[in-house]
Order: sequence, then C-alpha cells, then structure tokens
Amino acid sequence: MSLHAYSSFAKWSSEGRQASYVRTLKSPGGIVDLLEVERPAGDMSRPALPDLVLCQDLLGGSRAHGESGGGCFHVTSEKGGFFLSAPNHSNKSIIDDHHRLRGLILPLAQWQSVLDETSDGAPSLDWPHLYRGLFHSPAIRSAFRNLWTLCEDEGAPSRLLARAAGCEILAELCRLGGAPFAPASGGLAPWAERRCIELMRARLSEDISLDELAAEARLSPYHFARMFKQSVGVPPRVYLTRLRVEKACELLEHTDLPVTEIALEVGYSSNQVLARVFTKHRHMNPTSYRRAVRDPVRRVSPPTLATPL
Repeated sequence: MSLHAYSSFAKWSSEGRQASYVRTLKSPGGIVDLLEVERPAGDMSRPALPDLVLCQDLLGGSRAHGESGGGCFHVTSEKGGFFLSAPNHSNKSIIDDHHRLRGLILPLAQWQSVLDETSDGAPSLDWPHLYRGLFHSPAIRSAFRNLWTLCEDEGAPSRLLARAAGCEILAELCRLGGAPFAPASGGLAPWAERRCIELMRARLSEDISLDELAAEARLSPYHFARMFKQSVGVPPRVYLTRLRVEKACELLEHTDLPVTEIALEVGYSSNQVLARVFTKHRHMNPTSYRRAVRDPVRRVSPPTLATPL
C-alpha cells in the first residue's frame, strides 16, 4: 500500500511498515486512538495524516531529530516527556536507540469544534514550539496516566472517558500554545446537574457519551466537562464509575443475580472488569462483598485461633 493510501494514523500504525512494533491499539468509537509501540533505532518517518498525534516517551535517553510541523529539532528524549505532531503534515523522525512510546491520536474531524472552543478564537493548532521536539506538562502527564490506568482496568475506554480526556488534554495544549485560557468559573445550573445525573443512573449499562450528557445540559462537551467538575467535584467519568459501583453494591446485597449479570447491568463487559473496578473502590471483590453484607456477624467476628496440638 502506498504512503498516501492511509486515511488515519491508526490505519498507518496497524497496516504500515511499522505495524510489527505495535503492542497496543485501542480505538473507542472513533473518538481517540490509544497506541503503544516499542521500536528499534531507525527512521520512523510517516506520511501526512489528518490526526493530531501526542506521544509520551516511556524510556528516555534516545537522541531524536526530525521535523513534526514546527521546524527541525534535535533533542535527547526524557522519560515521561511528550512529542506532538501536527495534523496534515508529514512527520520526519530518526531515533538513534530502542524506544517505547505511548500515543494519543485525535482525529481532526472529531475534535475541530472542541479545538475552536479551547483556543478561544485564536488559530487552532498554531503551536510551532510544541511541534519542535520535547516538552513537559504535569497536567497532560496526569491525564495520560489516568487514561491508561482506566484502560488497563476496563479495556477499551468508554466514549465518555475518551471524550473527556481529549477535552482536558486539548485545553492544556491550547494553554501551552499561548491561546487565551480562562479557568472554569461556575458550575452547572441545578436543573442541568440533576438531569445529567438522572440520565447517568438510567443508562448505567450503556456506553453513554460526553456529547449526550452535554446536550442534556444544553452545553458543548468542552464546557460541560469543566462545569460538571465544578459542580460535583469530580469529572463525569469518575462520577459515573461511582454510580456503577454503588449500583453493583445494591445488586450484590439485595439480589441473587450472578456477578457476570451484575457486571453487564452496570455497564462492564465482564465479571473480571467489574472485579478490578470494584476491588479498587471497595477493597474487596464482589463475591467477598456479597458474603460480608449478607453475613455481618461473620464479617466482624475475629478469626478462630488454631487449637494447639
């Protein structure tokens, strides 16, 4: 296949000449693509593609030179540092050592409206200094870490998580790029907060999207995500997880449904996924929780000491 035949970074990564280096590729709903690659030294150049590509170096210590949309760069990578490649711009990249990267790929067609909002009228994606090699951002590092941790727990991220993480990262990129950026002020109107939480509760088993919740509040996804956190104290995805764990607790306590059915009822793909999430929040697995709440005497009784022989 010719270089110009690839319609996205995800297709180029999975089907192009570097496909054998891909360790992980997750694409929830076409909103974002999550990629992990481990590659030897060499030429890692690629054609122009309609995606904004943000990569984090997981090892550091490699010398890299190339051009990603902001002029030529010559840098030594650092563990945890980021590289950004402009959309619709061929990427020239030569790396002198074995390296491992995690990438977040944002298809421009999915994100242009959010970019227009986050840049507040400034030309979106006009960030030449961010395309010129290595940069650091604690906010983006935290968002990356949270996104990948949740993916490891739950598999491919939900549409809500993918959209919310993308909004957070784009807002920080716009700030680093010099766009005017006003901190979120004020939260949702009480009616909007109430309706969005009711919608979450009613659709726990579904992969509800940030766009649907935002429409309920009559806001854009970008502004909704910021205002929800102002009102509730946590992002929408975190709040949805809380609701799912609470509902799982209720079903474990008051029904005899198998754990597998409870997992599906609250929006998780398997009992293993529910067990990982549940244990993180309740410090025990669902079966142990059911046993404890149904047998409180056994739960609080001290262990029986072994009788000496």
